[in-house]
Amino acid sequence: MFSVPQSSKSEFLDKARQAREERKGQKEKERAAIIIQALVRRFICRCRLQKQIRKEIDDYFQASETGTSKRNALSIFKIARKLLFIYCQEDKMRFEKLCRAILASMEVENEPKVWYVSLALSKDLTIPWLKQIKDVLWTCCQLLKNLKPDILQDNKLVTLYLTMLVTFTDTSTWRIVRGKGEALRPALTRICENIMGHLNQKGFYSILQILLTNGLARSKPSLSKGTLTAIFTLSLRPVIAAHFSENLLRSFLIHIMSVPAIITHLSGLTPEVKTHDLLRKFILFLSREEQCSDICVCLEGSHTLCLLGNLIHLGYLNEKVLEEEANHFVKDLTDMLSYCQRYVSQKKSNLTHWHQVLGWFSQTVDYGLNESMPLVTKQLQHLWGVPVIRTLFSDVLSKKLESQEPTPPPPQPSTSQNNLPVKNLFKRAFQKSASVRNILKPVGGKRVDSAEVQKVCSICVLYQTALSTLTQIRLQILTGLTHLDDLLPKLWAFICELGPQGGLKLFMECLNNDTEESKQLLAMLMLFCDCSRHLITILDDIEVYEEQTSFKIEELVTISSFLNTFVYKMIWDGILENAKGEKLELFHSVHGWLMVLYERDCRRRFTPDDHWLRKDLKPSVLFQELEKGKKRAQLLLQYIPHVIPHKNDGYDQLRRLPVNSIKGVIRVKFVNDLGVDEAGIDQDGVFKEFLEEIIKKVFNPALNLFKTTSGNERLYPSPTSYIHENHLQLFEFVGKMLGKAIYEGIVVDVPFASFFLSQVLGHHHSTFYSSIDELPSLDSEFYKNLTSIKRYDGDVGDLGLTLSYDEDVMGQLVCHELIPGGKTMPVTNENKISYIHLMAHFRMHTQIKEQTAAFIRGFRSIINPEWLHMFSTPEVQRLISGDNAEIDLDDLKKHTVYYGGFHSSHRVIIWLWDILSSDFSAEERAMFLKFVTSCSRPPLLGFAYLKPPFSIRCVEVSDDQDTGDTLGSVLRGFFTIRKREPGGRLPTSSTCFNLLKLPNYSKKSILRDKLRYAISMNTGFELS
Repeated sequence: MFSVPQSSKSEFLDKARQAREERKGQKEKERAAIIIQALVRRFICRCRLQKQIRKEIDDYFQASETGTSKRNALSIFKIARKLLFIYCQEDKMRFEKLCRAILASMEVENEPKVWYVSLALSKDLTIPWLKQIKDVLWTCCQLLKNLKPDILQDNKLVTLYLTMLVTFTDTSTWRIVRGKGEALRPALTRICENIMGHLNQKGFYSILQILLTNGLARSKPSLSKGTLTAIFTLSLRPVIAAHFSENLLRSFLIHIMSVPAIITHLSGLTPEVKTHDLLRKFILFLSREEQCSDICVCLEGSHTLCLLGNLIHLGYLNEKVLEEEANHFVKDLTDMLSYCQRYVSQKKSNLTHWHQVLGWFSQTVDYGLNESMPLVTKQLQHLWGVPVIRTLFSDVLSKKLESQEPTPPPPQPSTSQNNLPVKNLFKRAFQKSASVRNILKPVGGKRVDSAEVQKVCSICVLYQTALSTLTQIRLQILTGLTHLDDLLPKLWAFICELGPQGGLKLFMECLNNDTEESKQLLAMLMLFCDCSRHLITILDDIEVYEEQTSFKIEELVTISSFLNTFVYKMIWDGILENAKGEKLELFHSVHGWLMVLYERDCRRRFTPDDHWLRKDLKPSVLFQELEKGKKRAQLLLQYIPHVIPHKNDGYDQLRRLPVNSIKGVIRVKFVNDLGVDEAGIDQDGVFKEFLEEIIKKVFNPALNLFKTTSGNERLYPSPTSYIHENHLQLFEFVGKMLGKAIYEGIVVDVPFASFFLSQVLGHHHSTFYSSIDELPSLDSEFYKNLTSIKRYDGDVGDLGLTLSYDEDVMGQLVCHELIPGGKTMPVTNENKISYIHLMAHFRMHTQIKEQTAAFIRGFRSIINPEWLHMFSTPEVQRLISGDNAEIDLDDLKKHTVYYGGFHSSHRVIIWLWDILSSDFSAEERAMFLKFVTSCSRPPLLGFAYLKPPFSIRCVEVSDDQDTGDTLGSVLRGFFTIRKREPGGRLPTSSTCFNLLKLPNYSKKSILRDKLRYAISMNTGFELS
């Protein structure tokens, strides 16, 4: 009866638990309130204390400014301690006043108690003072990090905080160490070193780097000379104090020497740049590969380049150290460039960034350095400037090129194709001076493992690495290396002395070795080729052939023979097939130099006959390999087709190679004046006549579709051809017809200007092409006038030229701007080279751009450009117009077909060949050939390939009565039976069929006179 219900018990327990939780919550609230109250009270107390301290500080500085109280070191120490205790953002002005007060105390004369630094000598205050000055100076550093030197107010603060740092990191300005206090200097110096050690641990060099970069990484520096000097002095002090320890040298290189162009800004300000033997210490530190790699990894590409520029500039300023430490200096620069080169890319991608000097770069690029890159580039230019080149290449340049009395060269054959006969060229070269140097040829004798050779090789590796890394200033490097006229010939002389025999054998052995020594020797050859190619490309014909700048003509002959053999062996020995990396780059360098010389020789001959041919190359073997698809044969045709003899069966076999497609036959039918089709079957002849009629009209300068060059009267598109409404369609059609003629082997007497043929072949897209070199083929007088500007010693501006070209176009003066706005831009000494090249490019390319493009479009629709790749410009002219050699009468006689009763033993035929060989001059024989075939030159491959074949037919009547061969006429011709004496008739021809129509003359003298008269009148069938 007294039992409690279960539900009542549960309710009781719940209420008890709730009561406990409420009591617990209340206690937590009370505790939280106490904490909050404490925090609030502490905050209020702190604010009150800070306010009180700030008031004391403000009162102190106000009293000092009004002069009501006198400052002393102890009072400054106490007020500084209070300020540092409460310091935050709002106290910057108070901190500034503190710094000024401290500096002012250091300037007072003869009052030691006022000097702030005097507290360092107090037994009780030394440690607190030292801690305080460290805190003050680090606060200065932190404030410096965020200041902008280009803002006037910030600039003043930069000066203030730097003065604080300069003052308390060295004892030189402390009055306390003067006179009797000199004994205190060692102890106080150690205090300064302690202070600098503290700052270094906190990141002192990073602060200075930020300040320098903010002030210098711009087109116009915002740091004053005094400020810059102070920063550099500060940066050197820890390094000097630590006796140039490796750790501090590393920090100095990473943070200070990587600032863009800092040496440029300092070079005229502080002697400390050259003191302390800094360059030598930097060079030796970086000469250890792991340390150099560590520096590069820390800096990455952009800043490594800045460090490189500063080191090069230091080397330029310290020629003696550079000379003494040349080996280490070269190694350091090569290592840093090689590091950058790993990240240089050939093309844009998602992983690359654009850099003004390096090009596409696969590391992060600091675009904040962009404004300072021109200054960095100027520093880099010292590396290929004359002073540094003379120092580094001293072993090469000290070599004397011995002189000898000139001896007349052996007579050289001349060709009408050349502007100057080779013999005259050599004669002029030998008469140029009283004595000339010995011609440099491979002689051998110098050990490749000698210290001298190793040094020169390493220098060449440096410059070759620079060329492949600093991609955007590659031309500047090449121009600098070619500035000294004697460097390249002396480097060639050095190469000639290498190895037991000198020259080719050594370098071919290097190709088959992967040793470091071999790589360095090949780098020397590669640098020589790159620089020489650049030099010859920028030299004009006068400098190459007459003044013979850098290289003698005979040396170019020797060099070209060396290069020709080297490239041939690389291809034929199978080295090129598997080449990659450095070997492939080497091949392109050597091949590039070779082709520049070959193209120069094609344009104006300087080599002897058959110089370019490989006599050990059998064309039959080559073409067998081509038919089998052998790689080396294909590469040979691709890169050096000029080594194949053109006067044997090489081209015959080449002609028989399968082609991609067979071009169709063109059938032509002429319509007479009555509109009736003329009788006749087109067996190549009618098309040939059609082609000749077209050529006679379209290439006539009077039509103004083509013009002739001044002097040698060669054809090129007329700039004013637009007077014809459909002139571009005409050019395309003419291109097709000429292509068809070449394809069918029909020789046409059309002499093109070589610059125009170069464009047809696509040579103007080559990196070796130079517009100015081709200009003489357009207008030799204009070329001389342009190059005279290049040699003008005075101020070119006095000539009153602008970057424009004035031309008389059909009676109106038209001004063509060479670049946008060119007519208002004067030609100066700085841009005169650009003006010359722009003018040459305009005359030969821009003016006839559309016409040339249309002609090429038509031409290449018939002729595959790859088919012509193996030919030079003169050789293509020979393909078009036939060989310029003497007419081979034996070859012509062998391939002549006879009709109408004539045969090879017929007396008239015997007389004819005798007259041509004995009575006619070479000029008359050419006239005879033109009379019959319409072209004065024989076909390139000989008369076996004349289409239609050369033919002679006996005729009895005039052309208008000639119905062809009949049985009677053939019999009469064969048995020398005449209807009547044909003495009054002239020989005639059908050029479309290459047919000579010859009456059956009774006397040899009549034949000679009639034939001479007929060919001199330059007519054919109409004179019968």
